[in-house]
Amino acid sequence: MLVEVCANSLESAMNAQKAGADRIELCSELAVGGITPSYGLLKAVKENVDIPVHVLIRPRSGDFSFTEDEFKIMKRNIELCVDMGFDGIVSGVLQTNFTLDLEKTKMLVDLSGDLKFTFHRAFDWVDDPMGAMKQLEGLGVDFILSSGQEKSALEGIDLLTRLQHEASTCLIMPGSGVNAGNVREFKKNGFKVVHLSGSLFEARLLNAPKVSMNSPSFLKDKGVFVSNVEVVQKVIKEVK
Repeated sequence: MLVEVCANSLESAMNAQKAGADRIELCSELAVGGITPSYGLLKAVKENVDIPVHVLIRPRSGDFSFTEDEFKIMKRNIELCVDMGFDGIVSGVLQTNFTLDLEKTKMLVDLSGDLKFTFHRAFDWVDDPMGAMKQLEGLGVDFILSSGQEKSALEGIDLLTRLQHEASTCLIMPGSGVNAGNVREFKKNGFKVVHLSGSLFEARLLNAPKVSMNSPSFLKDKGVFVSNVEVVQKVIKEVK
């Protein structure tokens, strides 16, 4: 069984390699489901990690339906990863009605060239997972990362197993809540690859800071927060 570790930093990537992981999905900000890592992190991982690295291409948190400008950024980031010699791309696009955006996803797959392509957990939002899986196979997707449309892959193992039995050219990769206590269930059910972060919290401050920099109110799956012209103009009008 291939073990993919979702690494959110250079330290995480190096620890995953040291632990014997087969592959890394490199991203930033696990708390929001991951976004594209910075160029500096990409370069550092390329210089310090020898196992295959697949890079998450997701320009922001929130939903998986992207504007044309956001999509241009995604394409540029894939071109960068191809030029830097990474091994795979992790990405995908949905329509606002929870169906695959086949046109945009195909463009991302095609732009990835010979790199392996994983359709990420946006798959857990689609209304017709069996049909979507077949559509993704038609695009040439190599892996589908999914929790079986449940909070954890163990809870969603029935759907994951059905998907695996129906898949012919791509591998179903269980992810979310995979750990040493349950990973044998996935191996027993015939899965060839699993995905986990394997992370533990490390406190690095002696005391809690006076003011938290986390803003849970900004975390909305249904959309995104965008700087608003009128709101900014009102502030500028007050001070100019």
